[in-house]
Amino acid sequence: MKIALINDTHAGARGDSAIFNEFFFKFWENVFFPYLEENNITHICHLGDVVDRRKFINYVTLNSWRRRFFDRLLKNNIQMDVIVGNHDVTYKNTNEINAMNELFEHYDNVNVYIDPVEKVYDGVNVALMPWINSSNYQSSIDFLNSTKSEIVFGHFEISGFEMDRGNVCQTGLDMALFNRFDIVLSGHFHHKSTNGNITYLGNQYEITWADYDDQRGFHVFDTETRELEFIPNPYRMFHKLQYDDTTQEFAYWKNFNYEELKDAYIKIVVINKQNPYLFDVVMDNLYKVGVADIGIVEDFTDTSVADDEELVNQAEDTMTILNKYIDGLTLNVKPDILKSLMKELYVEAVNVERVD
Repeated sequence: MKIALINDTHAGARGDSAIFNEFFFKFWENVFFPYLEENNITHICHLGDVVDRRKFINYVTLNSWRRRFFDRLLKNNIQMDVIVGNHDVTYKNTNEINAMNELFEHYDNVNVYIDPVEKVYDGVNVALMPWINSSNYQSSIDFLNSTKSEIVFGHFEISGFEMDRGNVCQTGLDMALFNRFDIVLSGHFHHKSTNGNITYLGNQYEITWADYDDQRGFHVFDTETRELEFIPNPYRMFHKLQYDDTTQEFAYWKNFNYEELKDAYIKIVVINKQNPYLFDVVMDNLYKVGVADIGIVEDFTDTSVADDEELVNQAEDTMTILNKYIDGLTLNVKPDILKSLMKELYVEAVNVERVD
């Protein structure tokens, strides 16, 4: 039996942005569902954070996801088991009131789990572990210590894993808690990574600049072989363009494929700008095609930097600025703990940005 694994879908992300919603559905409608249909996969496990905001969802977003996602599951006779994540629950100290039960319980093919449970998939026992909070902490730990399952699907915060590239979680559960299991697959952190028997699947698509150039996609788990297959998402929201008119002639930008950047977020890293007219032409073409957002970086103290990641960092996105500021402080707490907290606050801020 093959099970499609998805997680951190964050319906309604970026303040219910219509642009991001359509970007998400480019993946669902052009990659995900066609793959399930072509490979006769009829079971999905969602490892938490179906929706983006804990307390409410926009009606337009809700309608879109019902019609284009949940109704398609029903039409194709696809069963989906969902464990609630921290973004799905209204209160931080309990899983009882959650978006999945309130919004989608009338779908008979969708099973929502707010407490740990053992499921049998084609003869294989799998422990499903929803978000662990203060009210269910001890019962969740007891379950992990007593379950007969050798495989765990969860929505965990485990110390030592990267939440996104370069941003390591310093709080949460100890990895040693999971030593007794053969395979642990988790949602929650959006960066895909593996350490020993634990794998963070990463989410399906880019949502913030922290996701730039970090491969996204979904997984298929084979219960017979216990193999995990990764199916990449070819679509990107965030793009970096390097502008240098001392090496890039007019013909380069004239023949540039601007159309692929429609509704995308762009950072233009200006290495050399000797021809202001050409630069204006490039900007005009980007605006004409309908990019969603443009950031320009053209004041470098060291233009010899060749490393791609360093160039992106010099664009001074919000988290880069915050992390640099924290590094310059004298603190009574570990800087990484404060950075983790600021990351959570930043994500909360991004998710309440203006609704179009």
